[in-house]
Amino acid sequence: MRRVALVTGASAGIGEAFARVFAAHGFDLAITARREDRLRALAASLERQHGTRVHIFCADLTDRGAPARLCEQLAAANITVDALVNNAGYGVPGTFTSVDWQRHADFLQVLLVAVAELTYRLLPSMAARGYGRIINVASLAGLIPAPAGHTLYAATKSFLIRFSEALSSEFAHHGVHVTAVCPGFTFSEFHDVTGTREMMRGLPSWMWMDAPTVAEQGYNAVMAGRPVYVTGRVNSAIALLARYLPHRLVSALNRRVGRAYRKT
Repeated sequence: MRRVALVTGASAGIGEAFARVFAAHGFDLAITARREDRLRALAASLERQHGTRVHIFCADLTDRGAPARLCEQLAAANITVDALVNNAGYGVPGTFTSVDWQRHADFLQVLLVAVAELTYRLLPSMAARGYGRIINVASLAGLIPAPAGHTLYAATKSFLIRFSEALSSEFAHHGVHVTAVCPGFTFSEFHDVTGTREMMRGLPSWMWMDAPTVAEQGYNAVMAGRPVYVTGRVNSAIALLARYLPHRLVSALNRRVGRAYRKT
């Protein structure tokens, strides 16, 4: 019987890329996002290309009841999840108090609460079976000082990194690998959604990666049992410099660069 990977936010970008990578490696899929038409198009492509069986679940993870309902639907369909990719996410431009609280609350629900709840509900059965793979799509932003704007983004990504490290320590001996994948700038719809696409055009091409490469590296990292993985050599170098250079210097540099791509 083929293993099944559940991918959230699978309708585009890194989530779609992870779905394609897991399918290419022989997994069947359960995919979820809000846009059913995108999910159906992806399912048809994967079934045609890899013979993958794809289960579609439309869900809006800003809804506090969505993670529980999704798990109930999986159980009702007799689907056992062997790999979980917590990818769903977006950014909220602007300074903290310039954005209404409900937008912040929805953001935290998707990027923090839903991730923790889906993991909490699916991880025990993985541990009981002695096999599980969990990828939390974090960000390089969670490893470096945060500039102004998108106030909660780096904070939630930092949480995902520490959350993944703790889970990895707790469950590695049960055969469950947990990895925080930390990409930097990635070609996707992310910047279109946040309205920062034009601002991003000024960044040099060497700072960018494509989503399929990020997903392939993330897949290899979780299979190897690496708790934290930064994608790409440039991003790895930035993370290393941020760790060893004086904090004030890194903060000043990031503030300067951040003005080019963050709305405040």
